[in-house]
Amino acid sequence: MSNKLGMPSRKKLHIKTFGCQMNAYDSERMAEALEPAGYRLTDDADDADLVILNTCHIREKAAEKVYSELGRVRLAKARRRNEGRDTLVAVAGCVAQAEGREIIARSPVVDIVVGPQSYHRLADLVAEAVRGGKGLVETEFPAEDKFAHLPARPQGKVQVSAFVTVQEGCDKFCTFCVVPYTRGAEFSRAPSEIVAEVKRLATRGVREITLLGQNVNAYHGRGDDGADWPLAKLLRRLAQIPDIDRLRYTTSHPRDMDDELIALFAGEKKLMPYLHLPFQAGSDRILAAMNRKHTIAEYEETIGKVRLVRPDIALSTDIIVGFPGETDADFELTLAIARRAHFAQAFSFKYSARPGTPAAKLENQVPEEAKRERLAILQSQLDSHRHAFDRDTVGRKLPVLFEGRGRKPGQIAGRSPYLQTVHIDGPETLIGEIAEVDIVAAGPNSLTGVINSGFEWREPVQAAV
Repeated sequence: MSNKLGMPSRKKLHIKTFGCQMNAYDSERMAEALEPAGYRLTDDADDADLVILNTCHIREKAAEKVYSELGRVRLAKARRRNEGRDTLVAVAGCVAQAEGREIIARSPVVDIVVGPQSYHRLADLVAEAVRGGKGLVETEFPAEDKFAHLPARPQGKVQVSAFVTVQEGCDKFCTFCVVPYTRGAEFSRAPSEIVAEVKRLATRGVREITLLGQNVNAYHGRGDDGADWPLAKLLRRLAQIPDIDRLRYTTSHPRDMDDELIALFAGEKKLMPYLHLPFQAGSDRILAAMNRKHTIAEYEETIGKVRLVRPDIALSTDIIVGFPGETDADFELTLAIARRAHFAQAFSFKYSARPGTPAAKLENQVPEEAKRERLAILQSQLDSHRHAFDRDTVGRKLPVLFEGRGRKPGQIAGRSPYLQTVHIDGPETLIGEIAEVDIVAAGPNSLTGVINSGFEWREPVQAAV
């Protein structure tokens, strides 16, 4: 519907994002794709003309959480209908891909179901639903590149850091994971397309880019020269963009950490000293059952190479406890590698079966009580390592990229090279700047610092609009 001037009527869009950073990126792109149709974001789901639940299937009881949220959306939709207004409801992401038409069968309030490889068609699906289309489901893996069909990211927004998806899908088929079934086979975007997107982000004031992928270091985009570019070559090219000061990437697989990529931690100053490299379990027997395709010795050899070229690097990881067949001895091996690796950050989870995955059919499922106990022991150990890493930064001078307001009035907050949150007393005019900060304290979840007396502040450059 358009107004008298022929412009799309302004409508309210609410997106609730579950799960990973890639979903956060997808949500942003969905909002951008709907802008030409007149949709503008709102934080108020109860007053939205279109509600999108962008779902994740990785965590425990993911589908149940979506249906619970749909129950709340149904009540808001009924209230708006009584007021003479309508609400369209869409379920997107990995639960949408996995559940498909079953979502509409279980929750008729849903108008649209769209998988993560098809959201470039979201604007067309919404238009069809507005015209009266019902039960619209788009969960095929399309032959076309969805990124090529999305609009260019708009110039009007200003932000400091941004995610850019460069690789999707997975060919590893870990037995516990649904990603190959919900995101499909590994796909890498063309380097020229990524470079163009990052350049556009730089004109908006973005200074830090995090490259995203289910197995981001398996990136192999086809360049204009006809050759496949590895991730290291893509990072070197992005480092040449003058206004981009920091580069990161996540999530990596141990099998794809090649020597060229490792060497980049020493050779490229814009690549931040932070690496997220999941190992999942400390027992080779369990790793084999997980189909991880690496051993603990190989994993430790890789992180040893990384620390050799960048001794101060902050290592992060993912760990699963209670995988089927895991014994107390297997769990002790997980604790042992966590002690040896001394991770600066770690994400640990209880194993939970995902329908359709091979691990869900395995015997010797670990009792829930044992999983809870093991997780508590592991998280206690991991927290002590994280706090030790943070304490080691006290007394150091770190360059901090300031991203927004702090936890208290008069404070601003930013990120260290190691992805730690840093709070200082300072003016909001420093947001978007990188300043040298003296770290004076380490709290439970963040650092406190003061601007180094030798820092020369410069007037911020106005981002292009």
